Amino acid sequence: MESFFGLTMRGIIKNENNEILILKRHPSSKTDPEKWELPGGKVDPGESFDHAILREISEECNLDVEIEEFFEAVQVDYSHKKTVQMVMKLNINSGEFKLSDEHVDWMWADLDRIHDLELSSSFEKVLEKKNWKL
Repeated sequence: MESFFGLTMRGIIKNENNEILILKRHPSSKTDPEKWELPGGKVDPGESFDHAILREISEECNLDVEIEEFFEAVQVDYSHKKTVQMVMKLNINSGEFKLSDEHVDWMWADLDRIHDLELSSSFEKVLEKKNWKL
């Protein structure tokens, strides 16, 4: 049976100025092209969700992180699939940031700056659910 739900992991990574790391999706992305999102991605079949977020952050940002705690979860309904997106607070252990080819830009941003950007549908839902409080 085909699955109509996917599980995606996202991470909140803060810097010393309390800004969070956000990435701009590639123009050819199937969902939310050229919109800003939290780093992360899909959980592979048979993979644990905590392993998935560590792998995705390594692949997308070249950072070794550890999970601090759960932050939020939202459901996003796309035309081709529904996803549950879990957001975890993460701490950087090591690594020098390097952006992967999946994204075209990145920045550290506070909530005021984030509020002015075009955000992915999942990121918008998370912020609405938290009343814009990180």
